Amino acid sequence: MPHITIEFSSNLSELTDIDALVAAVHEAALDDGVPALDALRTRAAPREHYRIADGNPAYGFVYVTARIGPGREPETIQRFLNRLIDTVDAALAPIQAEHPTAVSAEVQLIDPAMRINRNHIRTHLRGDRPGL
Repeated sequence: MPHITIEFSSNLSELTDIDALVAAVHEAALDDGVPALDALRTRAAPREHYRIADGNPAYGFVYVTARIGPGREPETIQRFLNRLIDTVDAALAPIQAEHPTAVSAEVQLIDPAMRINRNHIRTHLRGDRPGL
């Protein structure tokens, strides 16, 4: 893990390349070193129904949630979180003057007792291919 979800106001789809944003956040997470390649999943979900501040349609939002396993030092988590939000800020910088965007990021720790994980990608990347 982590699992990174990028929620965003749907108006941003017309203003920035969301696939590039997902790729940038994914790469930033990998570059930071917190996640292993085979454990990282990054996805984006537009939000069609929203209202921001006074309702100005030029406003947008991005909310990044990174769910990670426990056991990391607070400084490591804070560094990771800063890297994610800085990456989003950089990606959105070209539109901020005309389309101010609120950017938030949060890390949520996953309780291992409340999670089951079967990572067949890890097996594939190692070259172990069940059934072949």
